[in-house]
Amino acid sequence: MDLDKDEMTKVGNRLRRAQGQLAAVVRMLDEGRSCEDVVTQLSAVSRALDRAGFAMIASGMKQCLVQGENAADGDTPTLDVQKLEKLFLSLA
Repeated sequence: MDLDKDEMTKVGNRLRRAQGQLAAVVRMLDEGRSCEDVVTQLSAVSRALDRAGFAMIASGMKQCLVQGENAADGDTPTLDVQKLEKLFLSLA
C-alpha cells in the first residue's frame, strides 16, 4: 500500500505525541495524581489516537478500500462500503 508520505509523517508525529501523553498518564497514576487529572489526560490520548486513525483512513481510502485494485485494466474499481464502515466503527 502506498500512502501519502507527508500525511503519514503527520500521523507518525501525532502517534509519537500520543505515546508521550500515555507515558505521562502512567506517571500520573504512579504519582497518585487526582482521578480528574488522569482522566483528562487519558481522554487527550484517546482523541490523538482516534485522529491518527481517521487520518490514515482518509489518506489511504483509495488504496485500502477500493475493490479491484489489482484487477485487469478496464475494470472499474468500486468502493467497499462495508469495509469502510467497519474501519470507521473500529475507531468509535
